[in-house]
Amino acid sequence: MVRGGKFGKSRLVPHGPRIAALVGPQVERCQAAGVTGPGAPLFTFDGHNCINPCTASTVFHRLAGTLGLQAPDGVSPPTLHSLRHSFAVGCLLRWYREGLDPAARLHQLSTFMGHVDPASTAVYLTITPQLLDEASRRFETFAQPTWAAVTR
Repeated sequence: MVRGGKFGKSRLVPHGPRIAALVGPQVERCQAAGVTGPGAPLFTFDGHNCINPCTASTVFHRLAGTLGLQAPDGVSPPTLHSLRHSFAVGCLLRWYREGLDPAARLHQLSTFMGHVDPASTAVYLTITPQLLDEASRRFETFAQPTWAAVTR
C-alpha cells in the first residue's frame, strides 16, 4: 500500500514474486526494528518518517552516473520518473508481443499506475522504435485481407 502519494492519493500496488523477494528483506528489517503498523513507512531513516522523494531522486542521479547511463545528444538524462515511462511502454510492448490487445488492457495499466483513466496514462506512452514496429506488424496483419482483395 502506498499512502499519501501524488495528490495525496493512496493505492494498493500489486507485485509479483520478484518484487516480493526484493522488498521482503526490507520488511523484515522494519519488523526487527519495531517499525510496524498500517502507517509505518517501509523506507525510512528514523523509523517514523518516509524517505523524502528528493533524497530518492538524488540517489538515482548518483547511481545513473556511477552506472554510466548516458543519454544520446539532444536527449535529457534519465530521471527517477523516467522509470514510469519505461514501465508503461514496456507493458504495451509486452502485450503486443504476446498477441494481446493493448487497448483492452489500458484500464489495467492506468489502475496499476494510480490513474483514474487511460487519458492520464497516455502521457507515459512514448512511441519507441520497438513499439512502432510491433504496432505496424499488428496493423499489417489486420489490413492484409483488404490489401489482398485490392491487389487481385
